[in-house]
Amino acid sequence: MGILNVTPDSFSDGGKFHALEFALSHAEQMIADGVDIIDIGGESSRPGSPALSLQEELDRVMPAIYALRDCGKPLSIDTYKPAVMREAIAAGADLINDISGFRGAGALEAVSDSDCGLCIMHMQADPQTMQSRPEYQDVVAEVSAFLSERVTLMELAGVARNRISIDPGFGFGKTLAHNVALLQSIGEIQHRLDLPLLAGISRKSMLGELTGKPVERRLAGSLAAALAAVAQGARIVRVHDVAETVDALTVWHAAHIAKAI
Repeated sequence: MGILNVTPDSFSDGGKFHALEFALSHAEQMIADGVDIIDIGGESSRPGSPALSLQEELDRVMPAIYALRDCGKPLSIDTYKPAVMREAIAAGADLINDISGFRGAGALEAVSDSDCGLCIMHMQADPQTMQSRPEYQDVVAEVSAFLSERVTLMELAGVARNRISIDPGFGFGKTLAHNVALLQSIGEIQHRLDLPLLAGISRKSMLGELTGKPVERRLAGSLAAALAAVAQGARIVRVHDVAETVDALTVWHAAHIAKAI
């Protein structure tokens, strides 16, 4: 899953036309590099980031969806707003990726009658406060229980189980120790819920804490994290650096298959 941010602070000029033009060019490059899913996001969810208005988010993501819906790759929309979910589904989105786990008022109703995929993510608190003092008695058990509860509620709302994937939410209300414990337990979490797991670790602060590298120098750490996630059973890795990750996974799979044989 390649990350496509359509946010003004992702582009030097911040202009709407140039931002979209840059985003489409980046999407084309990701497709050429072997991306499987394009994840479009219009609102930053980094720690401390302010909330974005509904209209601003629609203005950012909808042009990208319309421009890319015939690109030949599934489109994922990274949003927690039910109105954006509805508009994105109507425009042809293939997956809704919700950092709040579809807990928002009206979120389940917005997606239950569609046939698109749904990714449930765990987040403690919200982006403004999630990294202030995250606490767990047992992070793996608590994250697993949350995801299991959300899956049950979605099924009760009429969502077919084969539409659902899960995301433990690396960096969303977790310390370094919490993140490492979750990475080590991807296989366990996926086995408990019997659902495909998405791991989004690319360039995150946990890599900076482990390596001491700033965000622009976390490629090696991101590749290692992707390989570690896949080795632990992750079915989807959400990344910034598509070409490099595809190469790393290609080599890893070749070695893994050779060893299995």
